Amino acid sequence: MIVLALLGILALVVAGCVCVVWAERGGPRWVRVVASVTLAAGELVRGSGKNRSRGLNRNSSEDG
Repeated sequence: MIVLALLGILALVVAGCVCVVWAERGGPRWVRVVASVTLAAGELVRGSGKNRSRGLNRNSSEDG
């Protein structure tokens, strides 16, 4: 069951990447919308990773 969920997530990621490339080449409106959502989700994931690393850096600098 978990494998199916991971495969579904992987399929969504690949489809989002395809839409980003297609939208850059002038695809239909729905492709541009999906590409925008994909890029926004990527920014959120990237931002959450920065917040985690900042939190770890603060804790390690306070200890030293």
